[in-house]
Amino acid sequence: MSESAPDKLLFTPGPLTTSRAVKEAMLRDLGSRDAEFIEIVRAIRERLLAVGGVSKADGYEAIPMQGSGTFGIEAVITSVLPDDAKLLILINGAYGRRIRAIAQTQGAIVEVLTAPEDRPIDAEDVRRALAADRDLTHVAVVHCETTSGVMNPIEAIGAAVKEAGCVYIVDAMSSFGGVPLNVWNAGVDFLVSSSNKCIEGVPGFSFVIARRDALEATENEALSVSLDLFAQWEGLEKSGQFRFTPPTHALLAFDQALKELEEEGGVEARSARYRRNHDVLLAGMREMGFREYVPAEYQSWIITTFQYPDDPAFDFNAFYEKLSERGMVIYPGKLTEVDCFRIGNIGRLDESHMRALLDAIRAVIDEMGVKVG
Repeated sequence: MSESAPDKLLFTPGPLTTSRAVKEAMLRDLGSRDAEFIEIVRAIRERLLAVGGVSKADGYEAIPMQGSGTFGIEAVITSVLPDDAKLLILINGAYGRRIRAIAQTQGAIVEVLTAPEDRPIDAEDVRRALAADRDLTHVAVVHCETTSGVMNPIEAIGAAVKEAGCVYIVDAMSSFGGVPLNVWNAGVDFLVSSSNKCIEGVPGFSFVIARRDALEATENEALSVSLDLFAQWEGLEKSGQFRFTPPTHALLAFDQALKELEEEGGVEARSARYRRNHDVLLAGMREMGFREYVPAEYQSWIITTFQYPDDPAFDFNAFYEKLSERGMVIYPGKLTEVDCFRIGNIGRLDESHMRALLDAIRAVIDEMGVKVG
């Protein structure tokens, strides 16, 4: 039998390049009702709270849910809005628009506050919107809007939301574990992320960190059986088990990924590595003449968006394929007005990987005859 080709490096916002140990953690079968597995799930829930700077004693719960991050978002949106709720969605990218689509599909009353895709949501705009409409009960925002890489100021927004007495929902899909955050300090009631982002696990489940009293208030509100957040939490509390078949192998990988996050030095240390990746990437791309889309003061270190070179010789599909042939996978753009591509700085990558990518980009641009800048 021939050996398989080596894995490509994933410069994407997820799935990500993972460690060998994370992959090897999946090389066993464990029953979903096995005592060992139940203990692993319990420990994962506890450690997720610690990553968010809170604990059960602080009144918070971690609830894993089968499915991708979008399933987690839909679990929250379809579980926590009572019939008389009015949801303000803060939108400056595709993932904010996805929250709107989920809410509108369930028939929720929705208002939106928008900002340009290269600018963060302004907390004062949120404060004014909440003051102008006292019927608003819930607010939802994306922390790191991976459409562009812009970082929204969720702590400042959270202060405005709490002043108005609203429930605060944060999509922290691409930031949790890679951006220091204290859930309580930010005033977050429901935070959603997934296994295959900054904690560097594999796809298979999402998770919600919820303020317990806000979660308890949602009993019998869910519009879905499988995505009922309260019922999922209640089942985990009673038996330690998922209500439906859990992604056992993904959870085993995640358990190992959490251990590696702790061994690295926690969120602060991982954030510092991702920042270094971002700095190396940005310096190299600027040197070649590429222009980033988001102004420097608004950029996250999670993913960086670059504008297409102003040269007809540049073809993104060819650029992507030539990089892929060299073992480097980047991400297409998702902006509505500007042609861009995205490069992720997260996953089991360091500065040497970023320099290897830059070398590959230089070679591909030369091969394509593209003039950048």
